[in-house]
Amino acid sequence: MLAGLDGLRFSHWQAQSRDDGVLVLAFDRAGESVNTFAQDVLIELDTLLERLALDPPKALVIRSAKAKGFIAGADIREFQAFDAKGTIGDSIRRGQSTFQRLAELPCPTVAAIHGFCMGGGTEIALACDYRVASNDPSTKIGLPEVKLGIYPGWGGSVRLPRLVGAPAAFDMMLTGRALPAKAARGIGLVDKVVEPALLVDAAAALALKGTTRPFKQRALARLTNLWPVRQALAPVLLKQVARKAKKAHYPAPYALIETWKRASGDTRALLSAERRSVVKLAGTSTARNLTRVFFLMERLKGLGGKAGAQQAPIRRVHVVGAGVMGGDIAAWSAYKGLEVTLQDREQGFIDKAQARAAKLFEKKVRDEAKRPEVTARLRSDLAGDGIAEADLVIEAIIENAEAKRALYATIEPQLGHDALLTTNTSSIPLDELRAHVQRPAQFAGLHYFNPVASMPLVEIVHHDGVAEATIQRLAAFCKAIDKLPVPVAGTPGFLVNRLLFPYMLEAATAYAEGIPGAAIDRAAVDFGMPMGPIELIDTVGLDIASGVGQELAPFLGLQIPASLATPPEAGKRGKKDGQGLYTWEDGKPKKPDLPKDYRAPEDLQDRLVLPLLNEAVAALHDGVVADADLLDAGVIFGTGFAPFRGGPIQYIRETGVDTVLERLRTLQARHGDRFAPRPGWDAAALREG
Repeated sequence: MLAGLDGLRFSHWQAQSRDDGVLVLAFDRAGESVNTFAQDVLIELDTLLERLALDPPKALVIRSAKAKGFIAGADIREFQAFDAKGTIGDSIRRGQSTFQRLAELPCPTVAAIHGFCMGGGTEIALACDYRVASNDPSTKIGLPEVKLGIYPGWGGSVRLPRLVGAPAAFDMMLTGRALPAKAARGIGLVDKVVEPALLVDAAAALALKGTTRPFKQRALARLTNLWPVRQALAPVLLKQVARKAKKAHYPAPYALIETWKRASGDTRALLSAERRSVVKLAGTSTARNLTRVFFLMERLKGLGGKAGAQQAPIRRVHVVGAGVMGGDIAAWSAYKGLEVTLQDREQGFIDKAQARAAKLFEKKVRDEAKRPEVTARLRSDLAGDGIAEADLVIEAIIENAEAKRALYATIEPQLGHDALLTTNTSSIPLDELRAHVQRPAQFAGLHYFNPVASMPLVEIVHHDGVAEATIQRLAAFCKAIDKLPVPVAGTPGFLVNRLLFPYMLEAATAYAEGIPGAAIDRAAVDFGMPMGPIELIDTVGLDIASGVGQELAPFLGLQIPASLATPPEAGKRGKKDGQGLYTWEDGKPKKPDLPKDYRAPEDLQDRLVLPLLNEAVAALHDGVVADADLLDAGVIFGTGFAPFRGGPIQYIRETGVDTVLERLRTLQARHGDRFAPRPGWDAAALREG
């Protein structure tokens, strides 16, 4: 131990001197399974670095003592607490000053990165002179702060552009994308990539020997940060951002670009500009709501945690129905490591599903040598022989209760003792299905969303007779295939479709009145929806929308416009046929241009959004989910509902219950009783949070 550290006791950091004079500083946050930066961690590190500055070793290597990755970033729990207290500026100042002290140490410094390195983890690595990363597939380096409504505020937005050049730096910071070790080395973020077992030795050797980065990398980094170049590049970056996000909705990317464009001076001046900008962003509703969404996601991930892990694991899956949903459910399960058999009434349907699966595997499994192994896990099973071996059977046939019940009668006698039977129905109440099931305790809904590969949510649909162990096993299964589970009651439409239906129905009603589809879609996107409802109807399919409508309209007491009242003509079901409410080409809708002087009705956005909010209140009142947070999580991850608004219930809270009610009643007076407030608007949950 170096003399400068004698007598000091550390809770989170372990210092060890090597024979070559290199000091290895291992981060091992006490009481946590993952390394994150809390304030006491930073204070301890700052004290330690202060001593090292007075008595420096030959070199310093920073590594993680945790098996689970390098550093996950800042402790978001503290971030949320500091925001509530208005002390976020102090937190950012401490992180900046600590990492700057590291950057100014009078000895070479190296970050030895293995596993995930995110946010503050990447920022401390940037404050080092060099970076060495392991070539393990788990090693990923990123700055995801934009997903929380801010941007790197501990020096990352200052140091990364100067290290790798502005184009590569902004690609990372504006997208939140994490890079594997090889890609990070390719842009100059990492100096060396080695086997995990050699990581610390390689870092120590690099610290003692040093290295010179390629001339092209150094020249690009210098050139793209010159004042005139920044003035030219910034507008290009702003245009790129504007195509994906509105400044009013997501201000962080715009603030990041503007701060980089305008700030000048030495490192401390640049850090000061960074700090002021990030503190301002942290106080916005967007940052608060995106932070809330982060915790909602963590809660859903936790549902498949300890309780589910205690249940028998699901390793073999049998899917009945090789249509788009069933085939994609089977393909995703195989991709995630499960043994899957796929059944349908004709081999042709299975062949088409396997062809789609091959495209998924080609896209997701970059290593061609591993693709055959993944492909082999998805087996054609026309006869249904896989039922007897399956831990889980997923039914994904047509939305017809009688057909489903008939299928269950043939499946159940073949099931193993512990096997679960589930349905992917999108709207049929489970009470209509479970009444004829022999083992209702082991029967539930497992409702995926289209497209399966990109939609993160799965609704676990329960009923009065289902066993808690079944729900836990299904939650653990969702976790195993990287999906977010939300338990919902088995009432018509469950959660997501119940809320989406009034939204889509009002869009179809407005469309029938002659309001152009492009205007309807624009109003929804302006609110923050990922796509407009007319485009959504075509994407889901007019046939599916019509079928769901037949189930939900009577339950919700709504009238269906002619466009959804009957199944569509053959070849006009929407995106999948190339023709629906829009004409589709190359997977994209051709929306007629609106006349330049066209003005949409001023209440159009309210007409679309308020029915969804109204039904959210009713669903919470009816106990479709256990609480308001689960409702918001389900709707955000199941529909893409504007994350920066925090979910339907959170939006009602921020807007004000009385304000939203007044807008509903205005619509009711103008357009009819379908806008009448539903039961539940007096709930305390709407005024909390």
